Formats: sequence, structure tokens, C-alpha cells
Amino acid sequence: MRTVNPPAAEPASQLATLAPPVSRAAATAPDVRRQELAAFLRSRRERITPEQVGLPSTGRRRTPGLRREEVAQLAAVGVTWYTWLEQGRDIQVSGQVLDSVSRALLLDPIERSHLYILAGAGDPSPSTDCALITPAVREILTGLAKFPAWVLNNRYDILAHNRICGRLLGEFDELPPEQRNLVWLLFTEPSFQERWADLEAARAQATARLRAAMADHVADPAWKALVARLRQASADFDERWQRHEVMARDHGSKGFIHPEVGRLRLDFTNMWLGPRRGGARLVTYTPSDEESRAKLALLAAG
Repeated sequence: MRTVNPPAAEPASQLATLAPPVSRAAATAPDVRRQELAAFLRSRRERITPEQVGLPSTGRRRTPGLRREEVAQLAAVGVTWYTWLEQGRDIQVSGQVLDSVSRALLLDPIERSHLYILAGAGDPSPSTDCALITPAVREILTGLAKFPAWVLNNRYDILAHNRICGRLLGEFDELPPEQRNLVWLLFTEPSFQERWADLEAARAQATARLRAAMADHVADPAWKALVARLRQASADFDERWQRHEVMARDHGSKGFIHPEVGRLRLDFTNMWLGPRRGGARLVTYTPSDEESRAKLALLAAG
């Protein structure tokens, strides 16, 4: 049976200063997100019985699930602090404390990720599972024989690609795994860089989009390691990174230069593979004009 120690006093790092009262008319997106966080925490707490977490049953309860003080004890945080968190107050929340709360509430990986997003905190122990490249996704890539397509995660790692994509941009399977990253190749690999008609724009967009995506992963070691490698390997990337420019992913068109067929103009489309926009996506490239269509056909036949 699990033994629960008396509630610990709130460490100074966990105590937060309450923000000034906000009127309903002036409610903002952060206010709404805190309300969602409060409702989510209550719903997770109310579904857990004391027996599930090794606490003794104390007879009939007026409300279902655990009490707030029991969650605080299980998470080793102060009762007042947890109460404020569940009330949706404007307090500072660290990733480490949320980790303790997620364990106390028996959250699964999807629920844990949802908790960190609502709290606006970086997950110190992000899931490393990569079940996104399913047989169905590979079948789609194979079926898109006429159109270049690849699967990228929000860190721009190249998770999979079809044959014609390799013909257009290079054989990624020949690269070491740590180099199969779009941003890395744009800044460090000359043979990849020369395939882009507007390398300057591609670098600017990739850096800004990587910066925007990293907001959800500020404590992720893999993200920090990638950025550190890029800043060390490329002075150009380092200078761009320090501008703090951000950009959303969108649809559009790009120009490419292939050594055999010449210049192509292709429209790209992002198709998200998960429940949340910003995760892994299938990116397809279709011809913008008949000349590019004919050149793609030559690549596919080669």
C-alpha cells in the first residue's frame, strides 16, 4: 500500500503572485485556457478512487473521486497551491510540478500532453513514441507515385518519404539519422541547398516555423540539442535564430532546381496526421503548371 506523507509546504518556486482581478468583459485567451485547465483537472481528479492510488477508503464521500488535499499529497505539492491551480488562478506553473500532478492523477500520455498545453508549460519528459508512420501512411506515400511527398514532424525531422521525393531532393536514407532534418539540410548540406530555387526564403521560413513550434517544447532535450547543433554549425542559422521571428505553417508553392530536368514550380499541401495541428504532417507537392507536371513525370519514370 502506498504511504502518503503529510502535505509539504509550498516551495518558494511554486508560490505565485495572483494577478489583478479581471472583469468578465475583459476575459482573454489565457483566462479561457486557465478555465479549461481547471475543468480538466477536476474531471481527472473525480474519476480516481482512493483505492486506485493506495489510499485508505474513508467511507462514503459527498463528491466522487479524490479530494484536492489528497491529490496535493500524492503530488508532494502544497494544498493551497494545488487548490489555486484547480481554481484556474493566474499562478506560475513549472514543468516539474506538472509532472508530479500528472502522475498523481494517473494521466495517460495524451492526457499528460493536454495538461502541459493548457498550462502553457514545456514538458520535461516528452513522449518519445513515434507511431505516426503506420502501414497506412506508408501505403499513401507509395500510392502518391507521381507526386513528391514526405512526412515531417514539427521539429522538421524527415520521418518518411516516397521515391519521387528522393529523386527530387536527394536520397535521405543514405544520410545518418541525426542529419535527416529539413532545417539541418537547408543550412549545412550544399547538395541539398542547390535543389531550392530560393534558398534564402526557404531558410527564413524554416527558421521562423521551427522557432514557433519550439514554444511547446522549450524543455525538450531533443529540441534544445537540435538548435544547439544548428547554431554551432551555421552562423547564418544562429543570426536568424536570434531574431526571434515566428511564422505559422501554411500551404503555398516553392521552386526547385533538379540537375536533370531543371526548374520546377510545385504547390505544397500540409495534411496533419494527428489530432493537433502542429504535430507530424504529410506534405505533398503537386505541379503548379504543365511544364512542371511534365518534368515530374520524367522524374517518376527515371
